[in-house]
Amino acid sequence: MPALLAAAVTLATFAFMEFWAWFMHKYVQHGPLWVLHRSHHVRHPHPVERNDLFFVIYGALSAALFITGGSGSRWWFWVGVGIAVYGAVYFFVHDVLIHGRLRFWKKSQNAYLRALNMAHKMHHKTTGRDGSAEFGLLWVSPKYLRLARAQSQRRAPAAGE
Repeated sequence: MPALLAAAVTLATFAFMEFWAWFMHKYVQHGPLWVLHRSHHVRHPHPVERNDLFFVIYGALSAALFITGGSGSRWWFWVGVGIAVYGAVYFFVHDVLIHGRLRFWKKSQNAYLRALNMAHKMHHKTTGRDGSAEFGLLWVSPKYLRLARAQSQRRAPAAGE
């Protein structure tokens, strides 16, 4: 498969995964698969939660696409790459930056990352299946971007200080 087409399939899959993650989170994880996702909305002392099975499911799907994708000669190999890249970004943003499951990242002053954190905190305001908002990961509602920018401006020292 030509490199440009492979890159296009990978990027399109990555972009689609943001919509897919939002849809699955809102309608499936907060719906029929709440039994798995609930573990993510309650405090617990365990390093692993039932919700982590979603990583296993998408990882297995991605691996199957890699294995059957002819080492990049078939388009679905690159779909697997897009899913894997989105999964890696999801893990880093959601589990490392937002939830601090690996404690090597300090709080960021970046307005976008602060907005992501705010939106996610709004999602976790409720511990139940219903009543949550903000189901996406990388797309942030403009209201949280405005809030994060306003906070950054209040904290920024004036010129000459």
